[in-house]
Amino acid sequence: MEKPRQGFWGLFNLSFGFFGIQIGFALQNANMTRIFQSLGTSIEDVAALWIAAPLTGLLVQPVIGHMSDRTWLGRLGRRRPYFLAGAILAALALFLMPMAKMLLFAAVMLWVLDAALNVSMEPFRAFVGDMLRKDQHSAGYAVQTAFIGAGAVVGSIFPWALEHLGVSNAAPGGGIPDTVRYAFWFGGAALFLAVLWTIVSTKEYSPEEMVAFDGPRAEADETVMRVLAARGSTSSLTWIAAGAAVIVAVGQLELEKEVYLLGALLAGYGVASLIAVALARRGSRANMLSHIVGDFAGMPPLMKRLAVAQFFSWSALFIMWINTTPVIAQYFYGAVDAADPRYQEGANWVGVLFTVYNGVAAVAALTLLPLLAAWIGKARTHIVGLLCGVAGFASFFVISDPHWLIVSEIGIGVAWASILAMPYAILASSLPQAKLGIYMGLFNVFVVVPQLLVATVMGSIMKRFFPDEPIWTMAFAAATLLVAAVAMLRVKEA
Repeated sequence: MEKPRQGFWGLFNLSFGFFGIQIGFALQNANMTRIFQSLGTSIEDVAALWIAAPLTGLLVQPVIGHMSDRTWLGRLGRRRPYFLAGAILAALALFLMPMAKMLLFAAVMLWVLDAALNVSMEPFRAFVGDMLRKDQHSAGYAVQTAFIGAGAVVGSIFPWALEHLGVSNAAPGGGIPDTVRYAFWFGGAALFLAVLWTIVSTKEYSPEEMVAFDGPRAEADETVMRVLAARGSTSSLTWIAAGAAVIVAVGQLELEKEVYLLGALLAGYGVASLIAVALARRGSRANMLSHIVGDFAGMPPLMKRLAVAQFFSWSALFIMWINTTPVIAQYFYGAVDAADPRYQEGANWVGVLFTVYNGVAAVAALTLLPLLAAWIGKARTHIVGLLCGVAGFASFFVISDPHWLIVSEIGIGVAWASILAMPYAILASSLPQAKLGIYMGLFNVFVVVPQLLVATVMGSIMKRFFPDEPIWTMAFAAATLLVAAVAMLRVKEA
């Protein structure tokens, strides 16, 4: 039995909620460093404060993916309960964030905001696979990417636009400017309304219909549990040893204390996998931990190869989100103090630049990338997109006028569109549809783990080798995108 083909409005309604979610992400990405520095933190400590975002995604996305595969709440359905819960929490966090008077409160609100955005976002990836035929997956993810780009444009441009409408952009006494404050409040309302549109305008297929389309999931689950129960302890002990080695290295190499978290996570996964194997051997088939660990260990080969490219792609993106504001403020506006009006001017220009790359992504997702994919294939299209990003980041070293950075952002925008669309289009048609939520959640682990590495390790690297020179973070971004492009050479489309 084949799923019905979706028309234009069907594709529109499926992904419109992502427009609102991305407004939230864009406000977070473009303004959190600014908020942290406005509340008194130093550039060396910014990355540590950003740890909340990737750590939250790492913990939330596989769990939400697993749960949403198994949820059915009457009229709300399978994925939409998570859209609604996440949207309510994210809107609340966006309302409270700019009221922060202390750094700790802002950091806690970042944690809440990122968790809520992930609760809504992760099921949206699986939602497209649930609702579309395989021959519409590319179109579905292209439309989703266009909404991501459009939402990011709105979120990124808010403070700049408000300043030009007469709202104060000053931050006297270490406070948060009114431009940022109002942008977060408007953004929270827009996020909630956009997600609500998708909830009320779509109807999910029932569990019985999903079985008719894709077949039962019980056999696949049983295979995962059987393979997990047969595993030895060597792999788990290796993870634990790696975590211990990182923890020891922090003291021996005088690394930043945030790196302890990386070691703890490595060791923690090793312990979790030992427990999961033990539960599987005892015949416990219903526990979430064993399913998540088993599915992670049993990822299809194509997914593993794509995961390597994702890992390095998102390393570059997170470097950009954390460091663009201090780079622009210092090297193009001559300011390092957040109380300096030139710093706030540079921070607003970052919002414009982020608007450019997101706008380019929205257009490229619907025009350039589909044409390239039809001509040279999805994998090669992704390589081309990543190389455009390499050129964009490298150009920061040869441009002196901040207005010419718009050209840099065009290359970064093409890369961003490709990162959001091509891997998911390649994956969606090759994964078992009944487990799309958990596999999309696990694939997104390779989105958040590199962010966590950047947040924990980048501060140590910059402090030791490039103190007070944040421009070199752009070189790291270019290099990691280049590695991602090379990794895509191993990806062969089905």
